[in-house]
Amino acid sequence: MARGLLWATAEHIAFNRGKVVSIYRQLLRSLNSPDLPLTLAARLAKKAEVRAIFLLAAEERALHNIHDLLDIADYSLSLLRRGEIPKYIQ
Repeated sequence: MARGLLWATAEHIAFNRGKVVSIYRQLLRSLNSPDLPLTLAARLAKKAEVRAIFLLAAEERALHNIHDLLDIADYSLSLLRRGEIPKYIQ
């Protein structure tokens, strides 16, 4: 990928697609963890929030914002695996 570009090209989007889909699925699976203190209704609501966040983020075209969103998703996934609920979906 070329350096100095500000906006995502089709190449950038295709490059990140697999990682985004993987993180999305892992986040949804992690919300089913029995370690989280959530009821069924709360789990479904959190999953809907994750879906909404990913739908809004899909419109992002600035490279630095895309990288930030992927970093945030990785961090949130690590919190969920420890049994904590990330603040942005509380």
